[in-house]
Amino acid sequence: MNETIKTIFNRRSVRNYLSEQLKAEELDLIIKAGLSAPSARNQQSWHFTVIQNRKVIDDLNKDAKEVLGKMDDEHLQEIATDENFNIFYNAPTIIVISGEKSATASIVDCSAATQNMNIAAESLNIGTCWIGLVSLLFRSERVQDWIKLLALPEGFDPYYAITLGYKAEENGQPAPRRENTVSFLKKI
Repeated sequence: MNETIKTIFNRRSVRNYLSEQLKAEELDLIIKAGLSAPSARNQQSWHFTVIQNRKVIDDLNKDAKEVLGKMDDEHLQEIATDENFNIFYNAPTIIVISGEKSATASIVDCSAATQNMNIAAESLNIGTCWIGLVSLLFRSERVQDWIKLLALPEGFDPYYAITLGYKAEENGQPAPRRENTVSFLKKI
């Protein structure tokens, strides 16, 4: 099996990180992988905000948990009140992925870039987790404050984030894949 396929098959969401910060050259490679993603009409409609400041990550976590606590969902309310739960799993680095509002397919472009970064990180034995929970904060009334704090370019909205860090433990086994999710229409 080639290394790319092996990396894709081995990648898992990591939720337990060492506190050591990533090496600059590793982070640069991961970002370049994101920038190399395909995009609709080659608009490259993404913007990445790399955060390695613990206070900013903690503030983002706090604000997100406050929004989760107001959701009409028992599970999200539980997460919000758990003092030990950090939506970024205490990772030393997060990247907020934002998209250009006027682009043809911004969320798709940003998703492709995010997956490229996740796979590139795994190839370097660096853990990642795609953090969708933060999108609830980014869809709340507080989003304008975060757009300003993240210094996003005009016309961009933050969508979600990924965590990055050295893995505190090896990847586990994958969850079973759902069956009956592929159909083939064969030529007659």
